[in-house]
Amino acid sequence: MARAVVLDKFGATPSLREFSIPEPEAGELLIAGTYGGVCGTDLHLQRGHLPIPLPLVLGHEGLGTVSQIGGDMTDALGEQLSPGDRVMWASSIACGTCVPCRQYREPTLCENRLTYGVNRPALEGDALSGAWAEYIRLHPGAAVIKVPDAIDDLTAIAFACAGPTMVHALFERRPVRLGETVVVQGSGPVGLAAAAFAQLAGAQRVIIVGGPAGRLEKAKQSGIGDEHIDIIDQGPEAAARQVRELVPAGADLVVECTGVPEAVAQGIGFARRGGAYLIVGQYTDAGPTTINPHHIVRQQLTVVGSWAFSGAHLVEYVRMLPALASRFDLSRLVTVYPLEEFANALTAVGQGRVLKAVLAATRAQRGRE
Repeated sequence: MARAVVLDKFGATPSLREFSIPEPEAGELLIAGTYGGVCGTDLHLQRGHLPIPLPLVLGHEGLGTVSQIGGDMTDALGEQLSPGDRVMWASSIACGTCVPCRQYREPTLCENRLTYGVNRPALEGDALSGAWAEYIRLHPGAAVIKVPDAIDDLTAIAFACAGPTMVHALFERRPVRLGETVVVQGSGPVGLAAAAFAQLAGAQRVIIVGGPAGRLEKAKQSGIGDEHIDIIDQGPEAAARQVRELVPAGADLVVECTGVPEAVAQGIGFARRGGAYLIVGQYTDAGPTTINPHHIVRQQLTVVGSWAFSGAHLVEYVRMLPALASRFDLSRLVTVYPLEEFANALTAVGQGRVLKAVLAATRAQRGRE
């Protein structure tokens, strides 16, 4: 049997339940979980902010070891998979046949996307479809990639969702250009991933506007960002003044990673004339905001949205881990909780007391029971 964290009712605390461990069929993988990341999206799911089927094993970002293989299989880069391999996997599988997949070449917009820990219900025989569990069953079509031997588990899981999300945003939707000044709104995992990738891409200066102070301090300690502005301590108006003092002409690129609608109007004001505003953080509908479109026109801004990521973006994130690890101390961002302390982890993330929480599925290492 394997333990898993199950959401049965919106607004209620999930429960820890046990499920039978399935035998992988052809093209499937059974993964023994090492870590399952706690993402802000998990809080939205628990609160009922997205229409998802229940009951559901939570967890859309994870890292684990291959336990069993349904046939001869390779990872996304063509490397042979064997039991004991450390792997990460993309959270979703696109259908490949809907209009966005087939015509627009945008699998992130797939109309039939199935996502682990989000819209794969805990059905009989297929319940272990989330990363907050001691085992997860990966289906045919899942993008799986080995983790480089030189990268430790906590470094890899630090940006397990935020990293590929920003690969999609910053390398496809609106790339960072050499020498640019970048302002990042938000100091959670998505914001710090945006800042780190901007630095790797050659930005001259990266300014992070976020909070609380503990998150900004961890960013500094990890080497992420050049300037750190605490919007919670100072308030929005004082923080905006500080940004304008640092970048009087405005930033070349502003990246919104807060999920707070009110941040959008402020972010538009941070951009220079002819600059760009990249919106990533509005993953769930938190409501409308008031903006003055005159500023978009007068500044001749390019405003771009970016939604989620595909398997290809996860592959690029894992391939970039050696470069990220050589420059930033990502493991410093992570706080580990035992699987049974999932409620404490959710609370800590919701209150901003930790930057990145992960659940350790320790019993998975004892073998199948």
